[in-house]
Amino acid sequence: MAIARGTDGMDEGEIYDILRNDRRRQVLQHLRRSLGSMSLRNLAHRIAKEETGESPPPKNIKRSVYNSLHQTHLPKLDRQGVVQYDKNRKEVTLSEEARNINRYLDMTAPLGLTWGEFYRTIGTIGFLTVVLSAMDAPVLGAIAPVLIASIFLAIIALSTVGQLWRNRWFYLQFLL
Repeated sequence: MAIARGTDGMDEGEIYDILRNDRRRQVLQHLRRSLGSMSLRNLAHRIAKEETGESPPPKNIKRSVYNSLHQTHLPKLDRQGVVQYDKNRKEVTLSEEARNINRYLDMTAPLGLTWGEFYRTIGTIGFLTVVLSAMDAPVLGAIAPVLIASIFLAIIALSTVGQLWRNRWFYLQFLL
């Protein structure tokens, strides 16, 4: 049985091993939002803030996050080629390998659905609404099917733009 390759250098098992830890996922998410580079101190602060829901986060939590990132998570991500971690400068940068992991990381839409489920739901509701409008169903029969179809296409287009905007810095890094 062949091992499925998720990226050029890693099989899917390695990718899932990286992503099964919350802090490693948070590292990748924060780096994607920040042009792909960040100091360890800033990264630890943001993750501690997210974990506790407090701003500023308690110092002991921030120190714990800092130490676990420095000693465990960032070296592992660096060994896998997902980030470049400069231990001396305490600087973390996304590598090109991170782009391949993105499809595993960014699977859910803001509503908790996968993006595929979200788009299928919008498409199905839109289709049914257009059909009901064409059949002159109460309320919907008064609205032109073309207008309803246009509204749902606009929703899909805006959702796509929002999804791309959410990851804009990640994509720009590799385009420039």
